[in-house]
Amino acid sequence: MGIKVTTRTIVKALSVLLLSCAPIALSATAIAQEAAPAATAAPTMVRSIQVQGNQRVEANTVASYLLFSPGDPYSEERIDLSVKTLYATGLFADVMIEPRDGNVLIRVVENPIINRVILEGNKALKTDKITDEIEAEPRAIFTRANVQGDVQRIIELYRQSGRFAATVEPKVVQQPQNRVDLIFEITEGPVTGVKRINIIGNNEFSDKRLRGEIATSQSSWWNFFSSNDNYDPGRLEYDREQLRKFYTDRGFADFRVVSAVAELTPDQEDFYITFTIDEGEEYRWGNVSVDTELDELDNDFLKRIVRVKEGDIYKASEVEDAIETLTFAAGTAGYAFVDIQPEIKRNRDTKTVDLVFNIAEGPRVYIERIDIVGNTTTLDYVIRREMELAEGDAFNRVLLDRSRNKIRSLRFFEEVEIEETQGSAPDRAVVKVNVKEQPTGELSFSAGFSSADRFLVDLSITERNLRGRGQLMRFVVQTSANRRTIDLRFTEPRFLGRNLAAGVQLFDTTIDFLDEAGFRQSRRGGALTLAFPVTENTSLVGRYSLRDESIDVPFGTCIPNANQPLSSSLCDPTTNEPFADRLSSILGYTFAWDKRNDPITPSRGFDMRLSQDLAGVGGDVQYLRTDVTANAYRGLTKGVIASAKVSGGYVTGWGGEPVQINDRFFKGNFDFRGYDTAGIGPRLMRRNIDGSTTRLQSLGGNAYGLAAAEVSFPLGISSLLGSLWAEAGGVGLLDEEFKEVQGTPVLFEGTADEIDQFFIVDDLSVRAVAGASIFWESPFGPIRFDFSQPLRKFPYDERKSFQFTTRTRF
Repeated sequence: MGIKVTTRTIVKALSVLLLSCAPIALSATAIAQEAAPAATAAPTMVRSIQVQGNQRVEANTVASYLLFSPGDPYSEERIDLSVKTLYATGLFADVMIEPRDGNVLIRVVENPIINRVILEGNKALKTDKITDEIEAEPRAIFTRANVQGDVQRIIELYRQSGRFAATVEPKVVQQPQNRVDLIFEITEGPVTGVKRINIIGNNEFSDKRLRGEIATSQSSWWNFFSSNDNYDPGRLEYDREQLRKFYTDRGFADFRVVSAVAELTPDQEDFYITFTIDEGEEYRWGNVSVDTELDELDNDFLKRIVRVKEGDIYKASEVEDAIETLTFAAGTAGYAFVDIQPEIKRNRDTKTVDLVFNIAEGPRVYIERIDIVGNTTTLDYVIRREMELAEGDAFNRVLLDRSRNKIRSLRFFEEVEIEETQGSAPDRAVVKVNVKEQPTGELSFSAGFSSADRFLVDLSITERNLRGRGQLMRFVVQTSANRRTIDLRFTEPRFLGRNLAAGVQLFDTTIDFLDEAGFRQSRRGGALTLAFPVTENTSLVGRYSLRDESIDVPFGTCIPNANQPLSSSLCDPTTNEPFADRLSSILGYTFAWDKRNDPITPSRGFDMRLSQDLAGVGGDVQYLRTDVTANAYRGLTKGVIASAKVSGGYVTGWGGEPVQINDRFFKGNFDFRGYDTAGIGPRLMRRNIDGSTTRLQSLGGNAYGLAAAEVSFPLGISSLLGSLWAEAGGVGLLDEEFKEVQGTPVLFEGTADEIDQFFIVDDLSVRAVAGASIFWESPFGPIRFDFSQPLRKFPYDERKSFQFTTRTRF
């Protein structure tokens, strides 16, 4: 039976189907509409917070970083910010925040703690130098970002030391309790040297001259003490500035460094460095003037004290020097606040530079606060009492510079810098004194050798900054072939809270002059000192010493013989016997005048000392002793310093007492280079049967005068300095009593012919010597070599053409 399906039948069937499904669809829609609020609804309030996964970090600590708390409205934005905040602490490697029906669950994974930091493979750089630079350390939080930063820091250290092929691979070893050992495996690679330095564009100066002005040097086999023969990008920038200073101080006002390029050699082991420069034209100073409206300052006078002169070669550094000079001159005239503006006009047609210094009274600024930074040992007041300015005083640049020099002269600090910043108001300034402490305590054992004292052994305990109060305590035991010393001293720099230094000293010294002057001297006693400033640049030291002295003469005789011809200077002329032990009571002072620009390495200025000691304030000895010393310094160019020194002294007995031998002046060795200890001055001589003469003991002199000139300079090799010098002087003027006694037959055994064989030379003749010295700060201690050549000498002098000294400390 067939079924006939028509179009009308199909339409009718679809209609029935749609009608039958409609209630179901409407019912599903209604259910969906009712269920929709339940599916999309989020908690409207945070009811509680739970933390999971934390091991070391307390739950409360984690919750403290969240930007929401129980009772706050729920916010997706705050949850997102809280996740970022927790990550930012560096405490966690992973953070998840899950809301659960108003309860918020915080899941964290803590970063490990670094147990140890281990460096492997570092030989060229010490471990301490690397660990001081990196951030990773035991008990610190481990993060991979920090580790990568440390890797770059280590690589940069090696690049600065010339090892550009250095690589660093960090490794992590897991330990219990979420700890890790962090290992940096270092492959240092070879030193990347500087094979050649090329300079392009220089016409006025040779390549060799310009290479000498920059810090970077070419690698060479003999330059093993220098670290400047490797490539350092930072040093290259410094070299550019050095070239600029060199040229602009020699008239080339338009000079510029066009480029400075470093290129690796094909073998990747060295660099070629090329400086391309534009010298420009040479300029001279044109019209130089000073313009000021300050009543107490005279334009003509200021112009005369400025070293910039019309027609001289242009030097850029002279402008800063002139500003410093003018500032000081204005300060001495009562203007603590001056504003000096140099106006420079370059005349390219005439190749001259006109210069006008415009001086105006600056705004008054007062010191609001003085901050001391970096003094980890030294107490604040020790530094503040050296300041020339106090809080509330008017700001004065000259006084600040003096303060810096006074703090440096303490020798407690490796670095001293003073800077000023804006205070709470435009007329207020904050002065910040930055210091870097250096060791002031020393327990040392030193051993060495010198051509003068032969072997040297030195055991000392010194604290120059006792308890951070600036007090000095020192105990020294020193022995050498010619000297033995035990010395204990203490100094309080601010006695009774005043600007008064008080000191006490105990000593026991034995000096062996048997070979030089035929006697051995021992001194035991103590001394008291008081020192105070008189003016800004002068000071006065008063002292009193009481000492027991003895002179030991071999064989206990004053009678010369063939084996031991002794001078009668060792004997009391009234008894013809060796001098007995004596007590010396001495009152003295030292007046010092110091105008050096730097107390440690002066390059300008002078200093002078006048000392007098009067023996006879009680005791057995009576004399007046005077010493004068003056030094002058002048910087010629960078690192080259010229100095001159003159010194003189005179001692005379009083109350009928002659000057005994151990109170006279003996000069030579390092006092007067080119001669042995006690190598110049009066001397006992013997005339031999064949007519020749033999020099015997040195007798010392009652007077001396010395002068020296020296130029010191770097030798271009690290830690080496050289100097050229010349010295002249003489020692003499014995008391007549000793000369007369020498010719008296009662002092000698033998015949009259034998008596006449002995005589004394004493003419205060001037000697002259020139030479060169080399100073080396070696890894084993400082070493000094002196080479000399006499210009004027006498046959009875004790010459020494070469001498050296060295000392090392353990």
